[in-house]
Amino acid sequence: MNPRLTQLGSALLLALGCAGVQAADWSDTYIGYRYGRDFAEPFGASDITKNIVNLGHSSGYKYGTNFLNVDLLLSDSKDPSAPDSSSGAQEIYMVYRHTLDLSKVVGKNLGWGPFRSYGITAGFDANSKNDAGYNSKKRMVVAGPTVMFDVPGFLNVSVLELWESNAPYSKFSNVQTSRYSYDPHPMLTAAWGIPFNVGPVVGLSFEGFANYIAAKGKNEFGDSTAPETNIDAQIMYDVAQITGLAKNTLKVGIEYQFWKNKFGNNHHGAAGAGAFAKTPMLRAEYHF
Repeated sequence: MNPRLTQLGSALLLALGCAGVQAADWSDTYIGYRYGRDFAEPFGASDITKNIVNLGHSSGYKYGTNFLNVDLLLSDSKDPSAPDSSSGAQEIYMVYRHTLDLSKVVGKNLGWGPFRSYGITAGFDANSKNDAGYNSKKRMVVAGPTVMFDVPGFLNVSVLELWESNAPYSKFSNVQTSRYSYDPHPMLTAAWGIPFNVGPVVGLSFEGFANYIAAKGKNEFGDSTAPETNIDAQIMYDVAQITGLAKNTLKVGIEYQFWKNKFGNNHHGAAGAGAFAKTPMLRAEYHF
């Protein structure tokens, strides 16, 4: 495996350690698997097959919540690991968010009307990919206010400022691009997990996230970036009632991702159809 992926895996262990510093009131950790055949990459194919294994963790403590997700994405040969290679690219993508709940900080219920509480969210994204053309090494810090809606489960909406940089390397030209910082730019983001039942079928949940990300100025090659929309939603089913497993141990479901102008690349421009992914997936999660 690419050494940069190993380094990012070490960062994962550090992030897990940071997430566990506070004594948790509740915690949920799981290993998941996703499969889809219509993934896309800017300047590349729009019918890439990927197998994705992920580690997810969320927890709550006295003053707020932690969320960590790490995806290991394994592409087929339509997203090659090197020019003219028949092997697919590998990528690790990590997301960490911490939300400070202001009601818990002040010791008073600040909820009103449809709002359960308010918070401040901060965190980071980081990735490393060993594909043929770009070899992304994204680093991004995020921070901003959050509104928590009073719904079954949770629905959090945040406006976050993003500070993003990258340092790609082209295997076609063997040129390393110095780390480049995009213009700071905002993101409107929502995350949700809402349980529901359909008649006698219980243990269903509607989960996912939606991001609208503003353009981030010029990219490292001097081209204008475009606003980006990334919506990823799934319906999951807790199989406890048909398997005898403990509740919330094994979940299966279907997922759909709509990703327009992926990574800020305009799908009407040179990035082409690969910058607009519409991807159905199968998903499974084992919680422990």
